[in-house]
Amino acid sequence: MKRSVTSSAIALTLLFGAFGFLSCQPAAPDTNRNVASNANATVAKETVNPVAIEAEIIKLENDWAAAAQRHDAEAVRKILADDLVMTLPDGSVGTKAGEVSNAESGAMTVEAWELKDTKVTVLSADAAFITGRGIIKNGKYKDPVTKTVTNISGEYRFTDIYSRRNGQWLAVASQTTQIKNPPKPAPVPSPAASVAASPK
Repeated sequence: MKRSVTSSAIALTLLFGAFGFLSCQPAAPDTNRNVASNANATVAKETVNPVAIEAEIIKLENDWAAAAQRHDAEAVRKILADDLVMTLPDGSVGTKAGEVSNAESGAMTVEAWELKDTKVTVLSADAAFITGRGIIKNGKYKDPVTKTVTNISGEYRFTDIYSRRNGQWLAVASQTTQIKNPPKPAPVPSPAASVAASPK
């Protein structure tokens, strides 16, 4: 009996000694904090030039409209990502292959395609989107299968998303909605009317 008490006492002493020794050791480094601060340092080092990105996106958007208007399939091909997803004004879904095919075949003809009220939102150094209005004058689309011709003249609202991949900005998503009753532009007073109306 005495022997078992002594063995128990020795075991408890060793156990408490081990806990005491461990409690005196320095704390393990908090690797989570180091990862977070490193990530924040990386984000802080990323330089975003929103003015340059905005100019690039507006240029690409104008180039896309101009290339479609002049049936330049190669230019369209360079602007669009291979995995582009489009929602067209009639609710159908379009792809890069369809856009390139339309340019090559001349299925769409327009007299003028003007972009207005464009606004670019820069999300990061590699992502941005543009919104605005597209105004198509004397536009027609000839369906390659049914051969029916649709009048596509009018005003449209669009949202196009761009991503920079391997240093090149590409359109990755697009949605266009027709404006059914666009507001009439305000009349611009003629210079003669302004002079006549000014007080003397």
